[in-house]
Amino acid sequence: MADQIPLYPVRSAAAAAANRKRAVYYSAAGPGPGADRHSRYQLEDESAHLDEMPLMMSEEGFENEESDYHTLPRARIMQRKRGLEWFVCDGWKFLCTSCCDWLVNICQRKKELKARTVWLGCPEKCEEKHPRNSIKNQKYNVFTFIPGVLYEQFKFFLNLYFLVISCSQFVPALKIGYLYTYWAPLGFVLAVTMTREAIDEFRRFQRDKEVNSQLYSKLTVRGKVQVKSSDIQVGDLIIVEKNQRIPSDMVFLRTSEKAGSCFIRTDQLDGETDWKLKVAVSCTQRLPALGEDSDPPVHESLSIENTLWASTIVASGTVIGVVIYTGKETRSVMNTSNPKNKVGLLDLELNRLTKALFLALVALSVVMVTLQGFVGPWYRNLFRFLLLFSYIIPISLRVNLDMGKAVYGWMMMKDENIPGTVVRTSTIPEELGRLVYLLTDKTGTLTQNEMVFKRLHLGTVSYGADTMDEIQSHVRDSYSQMQSQAGGNNTGSTPPRKAQSSAPKVRKSVSSRIHEAVKAIVLCHNVTPVYESRAGVTGETEFAEADQDFSDENRTYQASSPDEVALVQWTESVGLTLVSRDLTSMQLKTPSGQVLSFCILQLFPFTSESKRMGIIVRDESTAEITFYMKGADVAMSPIVQYNDWLEEECGNMAREGLRTLVVAKKALTEEQYQDFESRYTQAKLSMHDRSLKVAAVVESLEREMELLCLTGVEDQLQADVRPTLEMLRNAGIKIWMLTGDKLETATCIAKSSHLVSRTQDIHIFRQVTNRGEAHLELNAFRRKHDCALVISGDSLEVCLKYYEHEFVELACQCPAVVCCRCSPTQKAHIVTLLQQHTGRRTCAIGDGGNDVSMIQAADCGIGIEGKEGKQASLAADFSIRQFRHIGRLLMVHGRNSYKRSAALGQFVMHRGLIISTMQAVFSSVFYFASVPLYQGFLMVGYATIYTMFPVFSLVLDQDVKPEMAMLYPELYKDLTKGRSLSFKTFLIWVLISIYQGGILMYGALVLFESEFVHVVAISFTALILTELLMVALTVRTWHWLMVVAEFLSLGCYVSSLAFLNEYFDVAFITTVAFLWKVSAITVVSCLPLYVLKYLRRKLSPPSYCKLAS
Repeated sequence: MADQIPLYPVRSAAAAAANRKRAVYYSAAGPGPGADRHSRYQLEDESAHLDEMPLMMSEEGFENEESDYHTLPRARIMQRKRGLEWFVCDGWKFLCTSCCDWLVNICQRKKELKARTVWLGCPEKCEEKHPRNSIKNQKYNVFTFIPGVLYEQFKFFLNLYFLVISCSQFVPALKIGYLYTYWAPLGFVLAVTMTREAIDEFRRFQRDKEVNSQLYSKLTVRGKVQVKSSDIQVGDLIIVEKNQRIPSDMVFLRTSEKAGSCFIRTDQLDGETDWKLKVAVSCTQRLPALGEDSDPPVHESLSIENTLWASTIVASGTVIGVVIYTGKETRSVMNTSNPKNKVGLLDLELNRLTKALFLALVALSVVMVTLQGFVGPWYRNLFRFLLLFSYIIPISLRVNLDMGKAVYGWMMMKDENIPGTVVRTSTIPEELGRLVYLLTDKTGTLTQNEMVFKRLHLGTVSYGADTMDEIQSHVRDSYSQMQSQAGGNNTGSTPPRKAQSSAPKVRKSVSSRIHEAVKAIVLCHNVTPVYESRAGVTGETEFAEADQDFSDENRTYQASSPDEVALVQWTESVGLTLVSRDLTSMQLKTPSGQVLSFCILQLFPFTSESKRMGIIVRDESTAEITFYMKGADVAMSPIVQYNDWLEEECGNMAREGLRTLVVAKKALTEEQYQDFESRYTQAKLSMHDRSLKVAAVVESLEREMELLCLTGVEDQLQADVRPTLEMLRNAGIKIWMLTGDKLETATCIAKSSHLVSRTQDIHIFRQVTNRGEAHLELNAFRRKHDCALVISGDSLEVCLKYYEHEFVELACQCPAVVCCRCSPTQKAHIVTLLQQHTGRRTCAIGDGGNDVSMIQAADCGIGIEGKEGKQASLAADFSIRQFRHIGRLLMVHGRNSYKRSAALGQFVMHRGLIISTMQAVFSSVFYFASVPLYQGFLMVGYATIYTMFPVFSLVLDQDVKPEMAMLYPELYKDLTKGRSLSFKTFLIWVLISIYQGGILMYGALVLFESEFVHVVAISFTALILTELLMVALTVRTWHWLMVVAEFLSLGCYVSSLAFLNEYFDVAFITTVAFLWKVSAITVVSCLPLYVLKYLRRKLSPPSYCKLAS
């Protein structure tokens, strides 16, 4: 059977010996009630024994086989320090966190969901209180908006510091200058932030209001009543029209479709674009009219097919359902996590640097007071010094960075190479330049979610895309032959079938084998043809007049799997068309236009456990009963008759990146079918182990089936996926693919998209259900080197439960990881794990509603506007149209944003440091007086019109051209180390500031003549010129706006000199002496730095210089 087929090659004899030893060890370790079972894992969940067998986490463990389970080093890295050291390092943080978590759990204790009794159409009879059926995506309400926004702002040290400084100016003894010099910048920052948040919040409110006020028809005793979506209650009978959103989780009672079933679109729930078939509860569907009491009472078991989930769309007919879960308890809401406020790593680093600057500020003030000799009210002097040197931490840092982020966002949206890009979170563009892990969805993100039939293999002959016309002619010939036979012999063809079944060894002709294969493919599926112009003609009586409509262009196929649609579309292209289907029958049209009817006796849907689907049909013209089955090769190999080609051909197709399906059939006699049906019905009615009993009955049929063919379908990749993934890999980004799809499909796409390179091995992690199995499988995986990992969601859950740290450490060493059968919450959990264990920046990219949790959990979320709707792109921080656009978004815009913000942040700090150094020199020369060097407008002008434009123009700087950044993605790898903004680069800027501030101040003091006003004039003019020259020194690629900014600032300063009579002596500043003194000081402060920069570029050029040259 399928679970006995190994998923990897059998190991050597030595490994087999090790397995025997392992089995001995396990059986010796735990004698107990299950010891006599011949299982590979004798110890399932006996934790005590497993704790004695540590997981192998070091290379030494591979020397001998014995070491496997006896002498391995302990892998647990999370050894906590105890005692005082532990408390000082981490203990207090741990205790605080634990207390907070406890309080949160007490406040937000989740209500346990238990069985509920629902009164149809009588919500008032419900004893329990259920949540309102309203959607709420807002972060704040009317009362929490202002406190919430203020908290988000003042949790940053920088802003809190400025609030304290500004408030201190209301104290007369501490007042240094004009109030507006402190409050204007702070007020501006807060106004901009609050406006931006208010606009975002209002948009969210409008979107929610639109959804909550959608009107639905509710059935009551008095007839239909219109009700808002938010007023729907548990027990309400709701009518949902075609193309209307289902407002809550409901049980499907009735439909207007004759077949008793309807289709729903689930793209906003699970990201799949295919329609899902839902079946109405049969007893309510059969009721002649609504409102009639059924007598006697009915007992009918409900299945997942009878449910309608909230946020899905009704695609066919009108449905009536009873509301079971509302609001927060619906599946779609429980599957999404709350969005968090994302803060960029650069902002956190700058926050750390501002704390370092604050310590420097305090130290400098204490030194000043100490040198003063603590005379008089020294504490007041200390505070005045803190205020004087407060420019060390510039308020303009926040303003400049926020404006810079807005510019980067605008550049991304205006880039013609990535049209349709939308920046929804303007606070984190720099994150795009620091990514190490990219977690991507598969369907619709890497692939187009469009299946194309590529290959049909019959064992001896294979047909590809270029030979499909041969199949077409074979199908046409066989049906015309059958028609002529039927014309000559009207007695039916039952006897020939019996003759054939009694002598199965006769080799069939290629033509008949193709006919059988195509017929099996067109019958064995769960596809329904839908006609848009006339709502589904399904009755046989209508075929005569409707025949011409069946060949119309308006036919579309709907199924839960796009593979099945591709197969049925292919059979249509070769001449055999599925024209109609309901729950009990389907009709096919032959190349000659004849309609064949088949009665559906049983349908066994596809499940991830069985990996196959089956159908039993009766041909209404011949009364033949046939059991058709198709499925994955691992599931079908033990079921079909012996053959020598299936395994090899499946491997060949998989290497081409095709998704394979094996198709088989078995002819049944009437007696065989009746016997099966009675056993199957009995199994379905059993109350205990129903699914096991049903599976056992079906398996009794699945023996010695006749292998018909092997099909290969290709899920077409999006444009340029391969080069994009290669570029990201070269940029040092590790790519994890998280998908809800099957393991085989996910592995297939991983290979075809080159997510896993051709030379790499793939380790398929075996299905594990308990700790013992996980232990063994992780040790097996530990032996592999440089191989990609493929793991299913269930196995992942088990590994994370017992061996979280070890598993994540092993997975992070893999070049690529594929997680299949992942739920939305699991995707988000994997993102969080990577953030916690590696501390690196993560990015999630997806296109469906099922990717929203992952996108919101990642440091940076990217949504693709695709066929799966806009939910992902609306929830994401950045929205793009195609996967390939991510290359330019990261390599060009992400890289530039980070490098520019790092340069801008450090330059703004330098601007504050240089003036604080000058203040310190000035105070120390004038007997440590706490008197400001520059007052009033000079300070405001220095931070704004005199230097703002050139400094801000650094957001236009770039070290290499975009084409070069795309050509050499290795340049991106340097950024992840964070060298553009670190304590090292920060200290270099501090030293530059101290040197320049000292030169400017001492130079002015040495050269000034008798009057203090000359010191101010000379030093301030030299300071402005130095800042403008330093911008020129920092720039790597000149932009015309940079030149304009430099001259504009210089012009503003020169023209303002005429109005600044209270600070400058106008007569003095027009003399030659003033000009040469200012020029001399400026040259001494800047020339050495220019020389050093030139020498550094010659002797140790950075990587981008080598490329630029």
